[in-house]
Amino acid sequence: MLRIVSEATMGAGEATLKLEGQVIEPWVQELGRACDPILARGERLSLDLSTVSFVSREGARLLRALRDRQVSLLHCSSFVAEQLKAAAEMAT
Repeated sequence: MLRIVSEATMGAGEATLKLEGQVIEPWVQELGRACDPILARGERLSLDLSTVSFVSREGARLLRALRDRQVSLLHCSSFVAEQLKAAAEMAT
């Protein structure tokens, strides 16, 4: 399960989503749907990954795509960081 919580922002034009749980199907698509309107408004987006325990291959692809769109990935655990790194290496 993945919980997506919108956190209070410090200023206009910025948004932070705190993710809690696992970034796996079907939650990967839900995360994309939560991010798209924020990015469409031109807001800066940060994802707080401090309480994410696992990221599937599909989740890693989405997070990499969001990072390519200038989304900040914050407070990533060492385990999740390694998952993202491994997924990136498999994609090349």
